[in-house]
Amino acid sequence: MSEKGKNKSELQGLIHLIMDATIGVTDLVEAVHKQVIQPPFLPSTTIQKLITNIVGVTYNNIRWSTLFIGDNLNKVVAHITPLVSKIKPSDKKEIIASVLNGVIGDYLEKKKNPLKINMQFRHQSKAIKIDKKNIQKSYPNVTGKILLMIHGSCMSDIQWTRNNHNHGTILSEELNKTLIYLNYNSGRHISTNGKELNTLLENLIKNWPVPIEELVIVAHSMGGLVTRSAIYYGEKQQLNWQKHLKKVAFLGTPHHGSPIERIGNYLDIILKTIPYARPFAKLAKIRSAGVTDLRYGNLVDEDWLNKDRFELKKDNRQNISLQKNIAFFNIVAVTCKETNTKSIHLLGDTLVNVKSALGQHKNANKNLLFKKENIWIAYESNHLDLLSNPKILDKLKTWLG
Repeated sequence: MSEKGKNKSELQGLIHLIMDATIGVTDLVEAVHKQVIQPPFLPSTTIQKLITNIVGVTYNNIRWSTLFIGDNLNKVVAHITPLVSKIKPSDKKEIIASVLNGVIGDYLEKKKNPLKINMQFRHQSKAIKIDKKNIQKSYPNVTGKILLMIHGSCMSDIQWTRNNHNHGTILSEELNKTLIYLNYNSGRHISTNGKELNTLLENLIKNWPVPIEELVIVAHSMGGLVTRSAIYYGEKQQLNWQKHLKKVAFLGTPHHGSPIERIGNYLDIILKTIPYARPFAKLAKIRSAGVTDLRYGNLVDEDWLNKDRFELKKDNRQNISLQKNIAFFNIVAVTCKETNTKSIHLLGDTLVNVKSALGQHKNANKNLLFKKENIWIAYESNHLDLLSNPKILDKLKTWLG
């Protein structure tokens, strides 16, 4: 697609998003209005019912007007596209898109909104066509050692660069590996992304222009869960790419979920129990499938299929162990100092607690059992510092070299 066509498509996507948001908020306000006019658990008078019916007509008019305006806005797009096409793509634009996809990416995909991110391998912020000729063109000095970097939730491949530092760039140069990034819609179910990554990796290995010596993956946050999901499905299907995967390094991966999402889940329940606040429970359900998968760290379809993902329930995930033929390394961040041992398990890295990142679980069958020599704790670091801490780079060099 040309840049002009892409900008037009993105603008149409924004229009549809605004239309859907307007209708959604209208539904919310109408629900609140009804709760006020006709209080819960109390008998309604004829006047109250009449007011509710009149108000309902008004809200329906807003919905129809929104749809009508939206359809006409799409026609306007064709006239303003020449102006929009002059706007150059920027890192800020990509970052906004990645956050949007992280929050409502499943919704964007369901609606086939042009703003949705399609999973792809990238080099220098551009998609790579997976065939031998184009891979060779992207990497004139291609090697048989592949280093794949997989980002976390609400992020993109360009955000591996933080504070003018990029683990991948330095590792690829010093360890003579060919660097490739994955960019994906983190709002989709983790298992959906895992299955697609499994397919893409098989295609990548099949089309790699030189004999492959090894595949190494470095994954941040949710990216680690997507990686484990892909490994599970690749092993299940006995695909060829699995034979080349030698090492995986996790950076702050919530192997057993994040308490932040679990707090969001409790918010659903609290809002529903308060009659006047009940309509606002819809706002808590904006969270994408990818975000709700982070409650416990879902990896496979069975963890969420035919289940209400907003329902408060126990951790009933499938037990997925670490594969024995792959060397797994794990770096965990904590915000406290090394001397403050009592706070380590309490604080974590502000988003992921220590036990989850270490793969430790009260159910022994869910323990991931990382080797002690393959675990390293980065003190005085938060979740994003994992991307730029030079000590972490040194550890990765040792492990992946």
